[in-house]
Amino acid sequence: MTACVPSDALGRRVLCGTEYATVRYVGGVPPTAGIWLGVEWDNPQRGKHDGTYEGTQYFTCRHPRGGSFIRPNKANFGVDFLTAVKDRYGLNDEQDVQHGTENTLVFGKKTVEFVGMDSVAEQQRQVHLNQLVDISVRECAVSHAGQKEEISRTCANIRHINLSKNLVSSWETVTAIASQVQNLETLNISENKIKFPSTSTSVSSVFSKLRILALNQTEVTWTEVLLCAPGWPALEELYLTSNNITVLERPDNVLQTLKLLDLSDNQLLDGNQLHLIAHLPRLEQLILRNTGISSIHFPDAGFGCKTKMFPALKRLAINDNKISQWSSINELDKLPSLRSLQCHNNPFMDTEKNPETLRQLIIAKISQLEVLNKSEILPAERKGAELDYRKIFGNDWLAAGGNWNPEKNKPSEEFLAAHPRYPSLCLKYGAPEEGELKGRQPLTLKNQLLTLTIKCPEKPEQKPVEKKLPESMTVQRVKGLLYRLLKIPGSELKLSYESSKLEGKEVELDNDLKPLQFYSIENGDCVLVRW
Repeated sequence: MTACVPSDALGRRVLCGTEYATVRYVGGVPPTAGIWLGVEWDNPQRGKHDGTYEGTQYFTCRHPRGGSFIRPNKANFGVDFLTAVKDRYGLNDEQDVQHGTENTLVFGKKTVEFVGMDSVAEQQRQVHLNQLVDISVRECAVSHAGQKEEISRTCANIRHINLSKNLVSSWETVTAIASQVQNLETLNISENKIKFPSTSTSVSSVFSKLRILALNQTEVTWTEVLLCAPGWPALEELYLTSNNITVLERPDNVLQTLKLLDLSDNQLLDGNQLHLIAHLPRLEQLILRNTGISSIHFPDAGFGCKTKMFPALKRLAINDNKISQWSSINELDKLPSLRSLQCHNNPFMDTEKNPETLRQLIIAKISQLEVLNKSEILPAERKGAELDYRKIFGNDWLAAGGNWNPEKNKPSEEFLAAHPRYPSLCLKYGAPEEGELKGRQPLTLKNQLLTLTIKCPEKPEQKPVEKKLPESMTVQRVKGLLYRLLKIPGSELKLSYESSKLEGKEVELDNDLKPLQFYSIENGDCVLVRW
């Protein structure tokens, strides 16, 4: 090979201008003279063919027009890690040469040169590099580790490395860099097309302190992750987005310390793939955005019971999927530790046009949820959602065999499958009374008028007033109305309400922007005003 083509060029990543490619062929292309590189472009629109030239196949491409031949002098094979660090942080010898005047000082018209400044600059450079803890060389064309031990000699205190979008083409290169960083905790090598080991490798201590690893857009498979994972004994966060991962396998004795796993933008075969990772004992956060899943099911637990799967899972993101049935939301109530859910952009959400109602339904179905779509669920909101749910589906409960008499209360399996939390809501608040269910108007009906009694418990001289108010009226507007009645500024008013159903308990109306219906206020309830 010619001098400008590395001996290991085949399979290496290269940069041509701003375009990234992988070298698939090195050699002659008759009838032309000289060496050519056959490259497969990351952006297939940059290519011309599939590796075939005048009837001869020199290499293959995934895209029929993803390949080209280029001369070696057009390809940038990249730099070593330390060169990139020095370039990025302005510590390179060449830069000192360019700024050579920094070694001189001007007094009036006299220029004084400082002898020995080069050695001082070198010492300062070493000190500066040794102080770096968090290093980012994103898009710096890093392709190899460089001379052995050079990194550990120069940058002894690195803990966090961002190596994303470079020219790293193998896991060996990553290991060669990491092996020189004794206390490496965070490593981001996303957006590098990397060749990972295809057989199990001997376990080393290179990544023994690694807590966070990002392998987004690296073309890694789940099998390859599991082959490397024995070398990550302390890993807590693993990011694997956009990798064409379709099937999962059970992690045996690996990833046991994992707290966060992000599989977003991988089209998983089906929701059952999740069962294969369901026994990671410490997994607290699972991110499954845009993974193509259409259902979630935990078959080991019946209605109202908790699953043994995902025992520690607190935060789940399933936005941008194909979940169309409410039964999958019912299933999430089986997760024993779930506290936060993100579920925007799923077809099941189209079944209810009113977003407030939709939110109430999800809250009522998942008992331990504290945050929904990044918004906190306050106790009053949960209570209102559960009372409303109990009421909306009360007639269905009666029709399915539900009864106020506990001995006759035998709702059908079909009803329990659709509303697995209904029995526990009846235990919590009592079965819905007949009066509540008569002529029940749809929850989505806006501006339903409520007849409310307004009392000032601490001012007995102020007589109670009865008012008809729309349930969509905000607490703020109620305060405006009371200002006209009482001549007390809204900012000084504290509102709460009591209901015959709540056995003398008061519910504070603590959010000025929420409508009355948010607090499940009903006809005949009493609003209490204090200042």
